[in-house]
Amino acid sequence: MTTTRSDQTVAQAQPPVAEATPPRAGTPYPSPATDAPLDPKAWPALWALVVGFFMILVDSTIVTTAMPAIMRGLGADINAVIWVTSAYLLAYAVPLLITGRLGDRFGPKNIYVIGLAVFTVASAWCGFAGDVQMLILARVLQGLGAALMTPQTMSVITRMFPVAKRGAAMGLWGATAGIATLVGPILGGLLVDSLGWEWIFFVNVPVGVVGLVLAFMLVPRLPTHSHRFDILGVVLSAVGMFALVFGIQEGETYDWGTITGPISVWGLIITGVVVLALFVVWQRYNRGEPLIPLRLFRDRNFSLANLAITLVGLAITAMNFPLMLFLQTVRGLTPTQSALMLAPMAIVSGVMAPIVGRIIARVDPRRLAVPGMAAFGIGLLILAAIMTPDTPLVFLALVPVIMGLGSSCMWAPLSISATRNLTPDVAGAGSGVYNTTRQVGAVLGSAAIAVLMESRLAAELPHLSGGAPAGEAGMGGSGSLPAALQAGYASAMGQSLLLPAVGFLVAALVAVFLATPRGLGRRRGRHAA
Repeated sequence: MTTTRSDQTVAQAQPPVAEATPPRAGTPYPSPATDAPLDPKAWPALWALVVGFFMILVDSTIVTTAMPAIMRGLGADINAVIWVTSAYLLAYAVPLLITGRLGDRFGPKNIYVIGLAVFTVASAWCGFAGDVQMLILARVLQGLGAALMTPQTMSVITRMFPVAKRGAAMGLWGATAGIATLVGPILGGLLVDSLGWEWIFFVNVPVGVVGLVLAFMLVPRLPTHSHRFDILGVVLSAVGMFALVFGIQEGETYDWGTITGPISVWGLIITGVVVLALFVVWQRYNRGEPLIPLRLFRDRNFSLANLAITLVGLAITAMNFPLMLFLQTVRGLTPTQSALMLAPMAIVSGVMAPIVGRIIARVDPRRLAVPGMAAFGIGLLILAAIMTPDTPLVFLALVPVIMGLGSSCMWAPLSISATRNLTPDVAGAGSGVYNTTRQVGAVLGSAAIAVLMESRLAAELPHLSGGAPAGEAGMGGSGSLPAALQAGYASAMGQSLLLPAVGFLVAALVAVFLATPRGLGRRRGRHAA
């Protein structure tokens, strides 16, 4: 199908990302700026991709519930088990910039299928791991597979759904992201209690096989765009991220001093910041094709949505660690029982997210995102205040209802704000950047919460060297913490929960400055008339 003159006229009337290259003639799917009829293959393709997307997001949080069981089974300490999550998130985050471009170059379907195959094989390896080091290596491979898959989901939405019909698709994407991060701990608890911690990974194998079949059957081959890959940019981003995150997470372990020889904790952190700054400078002055087209950030909503989703990623990842440890170690709940305390949040979010998806095309996304993130942050502040050894469990279970309402209102509005003005030739790059910022936040959240928990445990229980209760006095299983230590441990976990609470509140403040999409006010006026 060729591009008609009328199509070009409509496309020119829309506000594309500044200096974005226009769609190529002959593109078989409408430009996202048009109100063209929806391709009948669009929804089946998106549902097929959502299967794998849901699975990889569940694996971002599923380990938190299984932490005590993994520590017992593999003889690991708290920092090693947190690296089981951090290694996955780091391997997930670093390649996202280039995997978005790989989808543009070789087709979203091909890259997604390769990533899902890698993820499925790595999941089986995780289940068979005999020590924590092997598990961490397998999680790295899992993260690489997830990095190949994730940008392709948003790219398909951007390239197959016109702007006027993209709200419902982003609603499904947002609901999947929100529910998956909440379902992870619940599913993890059920599997750990019934089958053992290994099954939080084995369960991915049949799901991955089903996802591969659906992808082959339902996802069409989309047009490709030639890209030259920014190898120096990939190296700089990878080195910078690793140095920064490793330095933050291992700081407490090495008492913020020397790690080995001339390498110090602060040296790594400073190196990471400097290398990431060089990466940005290189992207600015690269005369070829940079890994991140910085012109994308000239769009106000793209920039603000990326900053907000970074904070959301940090907060979502950070909140599960102290909450799960408090419920299992202080309150003596099993993994399943502790995970089910978050069930109200998952249920409310799952019910409300499709409703948000239906109305988002007619509502300024800011009106949903700001109260949503604020509600989530307030819910965490309430939890932090009532996390004591004696608080009735019913109160702890009611607060997540507020957080579920907040969750349903933030994912889709942020994602549609970020991608509204992307053109097909930069869809992969834009979705790669958006998912990268979310995962960067998750990596930093995982590293920062580890540092904060250890420091607060050391402060609240100073007579146990280095916050030993995290590794010796209660992390090993439900109800094993002596009664004399429970109040201090609960206080430390409550204080740690303030980090994700502040993350959500700052994200809400950022979203206040999102611009109202052009034309939305006029459409509301026509509907009112």
